[in-house]
Amino acid sequence: MGINIDVVYAGLSSEPISVDAAIAAVESDTAGAVVSFSGIVRNHDGGQQVSRLSYSAHPLATRVLRDVLASLVDGGDTVDPSGHPVRVWVAHRVGSLEIGDPALVCAVASSHRAEAFELCSALVERIKAEVPIWKEQFFTDGSVEWVGAGKVPDLEGKENQ
Repeated sequence: MGINIDVVYAGLSSEPISVDAAIAAVESDTAGAVVSFSGIVRNHDGGQQVSRLSYSAHPLATRVLRDVLASLVDGGDTVDPSGHPVRVWVAHRVGSLEIGDPALVCAVASSHRAEAFELCSALVERIKAEVPIWKEQFFTDGSVEWVGAGKVPDLEGKENQ
């Protein structure tokens, strides 16, 4: 049996995203736990100073994001014993971001903390590994580096690396 889940939001955003807004969106009277993750743009990577980032997404990235969430729900073996839904809000930014901007925000509300922690962690890891979003890093020395994240979806249903 899978997790009883209510997906409040799952998508990409060209506008700023907020962990506070995500938490507010999933909170409910039945939630005894709200777990959140906010991946923030940092000022360094690999020993170099980063000045800003830009994220680009494959046209099917939103579909892949929602498929990842659906597979976590379908594959879940933990059910909230009370039967109340686990509520999820997740978004990844695209476009130009500055140091300190949230790039990935996830919030999960559940009656119990174990389900909330487990689902939030699994969702963040799967997004980073599977959703076709690419990061362009701009360094303070003027150099630029592309960092690939996720798989490129094949329109015929196969996945390519």
